[in-house]
Amino acid sequence: MAENEMILDPELAAEQKRKAKHRKKVQAYIKKYVSLFIGSIITAVGLEIFLVPNNIIDGGVVGISIMASALTGQPLGIFIILFNLPFLYLGYKQIGKRFAFSTTFAILSLSAWTAYFGPVEKLTGDLFLAAIFGGIITGLGVGLIIRNGGSLDGTEIVAIILDKKSSFSIGEVVMFINLFILSSASLVFSWDKAMYSLVAYFVISKMIDIVIKGLDESYAVMIVTENHEEITAAIMARLGRGVTLLHGEGGYTGDPKKVLYSVVTRLEVDKLKEIVMEKDEASFVTINPVHDIVGGMFKKKAIH
Repeated sequence: MAENEMILDPELAAEQKRKAKHRKKVQAYIKKYVSLFIGSIITAVGLEIFLVPNNIIDGGVVGISIMASALTGQPLGIFIILFNLPFLYLGYKQIGKRFAFSTTFAILSLSAWTAYFGPVEKLTGDLFLAAIFGGIITGLGVGLIIRNGGSLDGTEIVAIILDKKSSFSIGEVVMFINLFILSSASLVFSWDKAMYSLVAYFVISKMIDIVIKGLDESYAVMIVTENHEEITAAIMARLGRGVTLLHGEGGYTGDPKKVLYSVVTRLEVDKLKEIVMEKDEASFVTINPVHDIVGGMFKKKAIH
């Protein structure tokens, strides 16, 4: 009997591990779609209570949809769905079905919530306040959707595809398309509405960055040094950060090199530079922003 239990134990442990992994996957899936749903609600509030009633548009497909709705009198949500359909197909073919499904869910949710908030009276008729607060709220919602693997804007899908096939970056393609769309607002509404739309677009873009990157940005640091032991000890002791040691080789000399890799917050960057220069003035340091961190023991520690 004891032998049978001993034999079954590894199988039971494997089954429990499999169930735990499945449970985490389901929880992550639920969290993702709840976030997409909440993001669509927030976006609809920004659009229907601030931007749309004041004839201020966002960029991309949503901006085109706002103008089409104003010209035809039809609900905004209908145009958001219709204009995004060809881009959803492109996204499915070129990027992947997960992205397409997440984006479809976000677009359908946004369309439903714009219909719900459409009849609600606008909070302000001041165009500047509408552009600022509408931009903040809309950017918060769109950022939450993008952070969870979705999108509301077909122009981003086009930009991702063109980025792979041309010398233009995603940001350059999106900016070019949106400048054209925002300029078109002057023909549908007026030049002052077009300029307020540009203000709103700028606020939305900055808010999206904040949601995706966070207020307290993190940076990945790589240090090529001959004095890796002292620098490692100093970073761990004075910043409380972990350090990974990589083995490299000089491209010209062929000499072995030690490369230190660590992640620090924006407030810790200057202190890290000070530590490195103090220990080895001949070291080479590169610092790059990190948009997200998963796993590990990355927590804020006091600088001293």
